[in-house]
Amino acid sequence: MHTLMVIAGGLVLLAGFILVGQLAGRRVLAAKLFIPVWFLAALANLYVGVTSAGYTVAQELPIQLVVFAVPAIVALILARGRGHA
Repeated sequence: MHTLMVIAGGLVLLAGFILVGQLAGRRVLAAKLFIPVWFLAALANLYVGVTSAGYTVAQELPIQLVVFAVPAIVALILARGRGHA
């Protein structure tokens, strides 16, 4: 359940980036900027999972790959769409 909540949070964050980008006329750039920000957020989630939840890096890494990949792939799809770079 936590994984789904984090992915949903990433998609909400992406929506915020896209909204701000749309208002600024830079939707594609906003989608591209989201990816490194989301990578850092996923990395922070990995850190918390290892240090607080007691999981090993080997246990957390596959989950974090999915956590990062789902919103990042949506951002890449949006970046390929029409818009201003």
